[in-house]
Amino acid sequence: MSGQRAAAEPYTTQFTTTVTAVDDRDVRLETTYFYAESGGQPADTGRIESATVEDVQQVDGETVHRLAEEPSFDVGHSVLCTVDWQRRMYTMRAHTASHALYGVARGLLDELSYGGFDIAAPDGEPGGDEKVRIDFRTTTDIDDETLLELERGVNEVVWNAHDVSWEQVPTQDAFDREDVAYNAATEEGLVGESETVRLVTIEDVDVAACGGTHVRNTREIGPVTVLDHSNPGEGLTRVEFAVGPAGIDHRIAEKRAALAGSAALETNVSDLPDGIARLREERDELRSAVDDLTTALLDARIDRLAATPLRRGEQTWVVGTVEHAGPNAVADHLRGRKGEEGVDVFALVGAGESPFLVVRAGEQVDAASVVDDVTSEFGGGGGGSPTVAQGGGIGVSGERVVEYLRE
Repeated sequence: MSGQRAAAEPYTTQFTTTVTAVDDRDVRLETTYFYAESGGQPADTGRIESATVEDVQQVDGETVHRLAEEPSFDVGHSVLCTVDWQRRMYTMRAHTASHALYGVARGLLDELSYGGFDIAAPDGEPGGDEKVRIDFRTTTDIDDETLLELERGVNEVVWNAHDVSWEQVPTQDAFDREDVAYNAATEEGLVGESETVRLVTIEDVDVAACGGTHVRNTREIGPVTVLDHSNPGEGLTRVEFAVGPAGIDHRIAEKRAALAGSAALETNVSDLPDGIARLREERDELRSAVDDLTTALLDARIDRLAATPLRRGEQTWVVGTVEHAGPNAVADHLRGRKGEEGVDVFALVGAGESPFLVVRAGEQVDAASVVDDVTSEFGGGGGGSPTVAQGGGIGVSGERVVEYLRE
């Protein structure tokens, strides 16, 4: 099983052993405490003598250590091996935190089972972008309040300092227990390849079949911060969280944002939701007032234009520029405006830096054809129906478009 010695003795990070094979930069050892990537947990890194170990994989039942450069040692040499403790401890904390989170989820989510698990390999010093994800299969709709309860629960598990232990048990005995969580998709090599299964137990919290490395007590995990949730597939809810410095940084960023928001609203952080609700209500009222004013301005402008209509043959056109409204607002306004007696076409042009054209036509004129004519002459594009059409990207001023339509 991948990483068996590392998982059994996760605090062993320095050892001496004999080199059994060297193939370019790939090295096999007689005994190793390096954890090979498996079950959603990234590989250990470290050193063999002076050579950097950049990856560890399980190949044909053997642990292969990939070095950053060709080694100076050869087969039969005794070598000093050092596992990167900072990376190892991070993965131990992160992996144990995922078990604690699942244990808390047992009491919150219905029909719960594992759907996947992954620890993002730490890039340099912990505290960067490292995060852990666990996929739940559950019939419960996980919302923001559920995330808060998960975070509260897992940090209570940390605070209460539950012992963590691991042991090999007969496979069938493990499967006969209803309290054992198991995911064949992520915990490689635990079933079908051995007569025993390794169970990791967080006292009074969780029991899971797992081949990864873990801390001895939940107090070693440190703070856990739930980051977000998503739905990566049908029936799955993905919860992402961070441990240690990355989690602390996230909390500080959230608190800084909350403090800035409360200062802007001149309220306390605890009253921030009420302040935001009041602000949204005021915004909606202002938006409604602006819409009413825009409608009134458009009506007044169109009424003024309609007072001096343009005659084109036997048709009556109302042509001119409008301000303080976009093309969609103008089009919606024209659709809702009752037809004026004797007006065949309304052609309204935006007067701003980006002119647009909105046309409403009666039975005698195709509105889309009018837009096509203008955009063919001055550039841009658009479309619509025979009754209402609009165009944009016009390469001349709104006044020039009005002149063209009046010609």
